[in-house]
Amino acid sequence: MANRVALVTGGNGGIGTEICKQLAAAGYKVITTCVDQEKEKIAEWQAARKAEGFDIAWVQCNVADFDSCAAMAKKVEAEHGPVDVLVNCAGITRDAFLHKMEKSAWDAVINVNLNSAFNVTRQFIDGMRNRGFGRIVNISSVNGQRGQFGQTNYSASKAGIHGFTMALAQESARKGITVNTVCPGYIATDMTAAIPEEVRNSIVAQIPAGRMGQPSDIARVVVFLVADESDYINGAAIPVNGALFTSF
Repeated sequence: MANRVALVTGGNGGIGTEICKQLAAAGYKVITTCVDQEKEKIAEWQAARKAEGFDIAWVQCNVADFDSCAAMAKKVEAEHGPVDVLVNCAGITRDAFLHKMEKSAWDAVINVNLNSAFNVTRQFIDGMRNRGFGRIVNISSVNGQRGQFGQTNYSASKAGIHGFTMALAQESARKGITVNTVCPGYIATDMTAAIPEEVRNSIVAQIPAGRMGQPSDIARVVVFLVADESDYINGAAIPVNGALFTSF
C-alpha cells in the first residue's frame, strides 16, 4: 500500500484520528483535511501523530464549499500524487427538536455531513475511473439508520450518505471502484464524553455489548474495506454498533 494515497476528511477528530493512524500503519500515505489550523491545533495534532510514529500530512479545506474542495484536490495531487482512497469522515452536530431548530442549524449539518460527500468525491472520482481503481468509504451513523430524537438534521444527513454510497457504487463498480458506508454506533470520543453522565449511562444501558465502541473499532473496518482485496464488497452499509441496531 506504500504507493497509495489516502485522503481522510475530518481526520483529526476522534474517529478520524484513529482511521488516519491505522491507514498509515497499513502503509498508505495519509492526508487529512483541516478547516481552521489555529482553532483545530493541527500542527500539534500532526506532531502528536509523528511522536506515535505516523507521518500524516494535512491540507486546508472547507468540505462544505465546492471551490475550497477543488483547490484542496489540486494541492493534494500536486504534492502527494493521485488519491486512490477517500474516506469521507467530516461531520458535525447541531441538535434541536425540529419545531425549535433554526434553519442555520439544518443547513450547517447538511452542508458538512452530506453535501461534503459530493464536494470532495467529485474532485477525485474522474481520476479513479481513469486509473481503474478507487476505494471510497463514507462514515454514516446508527442514527442515520434508525433516526434519533433531536437529530432530524443529523439523521437525514447520515441516511443520505448511504443513498449516495449505493448510487455511486453502481456507477463505479465496472471501473474498479468500491464505495461503502460504515455506520458507527456510540463511540467513546470527546463528543460523547461531553454528554451528561446520566444520559451517557442510559445510552450504554441500551447497548447489548454493554459499552460504547472505540475509534479503533471503526478504523479496522475502514482499513479492511479499502484494501485491494476487498473489491467485491461494494455498496454495503457496515454497522459497528455493539448490536444496538440490527437490520437485514
